[in-house]
Amino acid sequence: MQIPFDNSYARLPDAFFASVEPTPVATPSMIRLNFQLAETLGIDRDWLESPDGLAVLSGNQLAEGSQPLAMAYSGHQFGGFSPKLGDGRAILLGEVRSEDGTRFDIQLKGSGPTPFSRRGDGRSALGPVLREYIVSEAMAALGVPTTRALAAVTSGEDVFRDGRVPGGVFTRVARSHIRIGTFQWFLARQDHENLKVLADYVIARLHPEARHSENPYVALLQAVIERQAELIAHWMQLGFIHGVMNTDNMNVSGETIDYGPCAFLDVYDPEKKFSSIDHQGRYSFSNQGSIGLWNLTRFAETLLPLIHDDQERAVAMAEDVLGSFFDLHQAAIERRFTAKVGLGKCEQGDWNFVKDLLAVMAESNADFTLVFRHLADTLETGKSQAFIRLFKSPDAVGEWLKNWRNRLKDVDQDEAVALMRRSNPVYIPRNHRIEEAIEAGNGADFGPFHRLNDVLQHPFEPRPEFVEFESAPEPAEVVQATFCGT
Repeated sequence: MQIPFDNSYARLPDAFFASVEPTPVATPSMIRLNFQLAETLGIDRDWLESPDGLAVLSGNQLAEGSQPLAMAYSGHQFGGFSPKLGDGRAILLGEVRSEDGTRFDIQLKGSGPTPFSRRGDGRSALGPVLREYIVSEAMAALGVPTTRALAAVTSGEDVFRDGRVPGGVFTRVARSHIRIGTFQWFLARQDHENLKVLADYVIARLHPEARHSENPYVALLQAVIERQAELIAHWMQLGFIHGVMNTDNMNVSGETIDYGPCAFLDVYDPEKKFSSIDHQGRYSFSNQGSIGLWNLTRFAETLLPLIHDDQERAVAMAEDVLGSFFDLHQAAIERRFTAKVGLGKCEQGDWNFVKDLLAVMAESNADFTLVFRHLADTLETGKSQAFIRLFKSPDAVGEWLKNWRNRLKDVDQDEAVALMRRSNPVYIPRNHRIEEAIEAGNGADFGPFHRLNDVLQHPFEPRPEFVEFESAPEPAEVVQATFCGT
């Protein structure tokens, strides 16, 4: 068997999806394969590299056992509810089980129109394919729960967005593609029977510990809250801005999903946003925790019919669980950011200490990644000149630096340095580097794309041959806005 499919989602009722096959492309060509991930999925490397493998990963051929489908879901997009979204340019080929029994989806993006395409062509430009491959694999290397990239393929066809651009197909792998919006699909239709089928399926597949709780649906809500609270804190530790935290882009498995207008901070600005359509800053860096809770509240609304027959009682039970989000999220933020300054245990006052540094960074337009990485150098070498040069206000950061050294007097210095090295990457997928890779790729030069991917697979290890990837962008290189892939 080419891919060892075992398709549980395809066995759910018809209301969950539309059966649809990928639309073939003209002359596909392989850009990059993720052999390490393929091994995890039990997919043979030789087959993956073969013409048949390329045909499957471009949508030109179905693998044995595949049951292709487009998933149905709704979603709040920038706060407004859309009752019918669904996979408009993505097709789930099926699921496989890893050696430890974990179930993974294999999905093609850019594989042609589906019943949910809403007059779209169902295709993807090559740029979003390259971006998602780069960022999802970088996030995985950084330790962030995320969807993964199995393959990137050129289609040999152009698509029309803002003009004519080359097309591509992306193969995405996830523990699940079920979103909060999937639950909203059934609530919007008052289909409580299938809502229960969905919830029971998610519990069995993703949160089996909830099955044995007194109220499994409250336990499901709690499990999703805990994963999202931790996930968003992990993003923020790295300076990541998702860019489009709609409810159809929040995965109940706790994986980061949909790398459209995402970006990593260069200079630290808590109000920074990148998405070209986020005019109000709804999904800015500092607002991600609040939006996470907003989305989870919509998720809780979908579970009310299952939590209790009495709506008032159901609401009270859901609100009680939702009330835990900010404490969980804040605890995760404080733990992760104090680790960035070498403190393995967050004591009283330490979070204010970190906030003072962030405030000086914001005032000085200091680079987020470089500040924390050079701070570790300062502790290890005792030399602070390179760190101080990152700030416009040396006096302000000098005072903070003195207080920091006093705070670390009673901390094992070697342990603190090691903690900072583990918490602060050398390399992130900087926006200007991604744009360079996309621009070159649109001209059929994938060298920059491969080199960037290679750099980002070991983000915490400085390597002299990649020193240019540590640098912040020059003023002319700064990316001011990012765009959805549609």
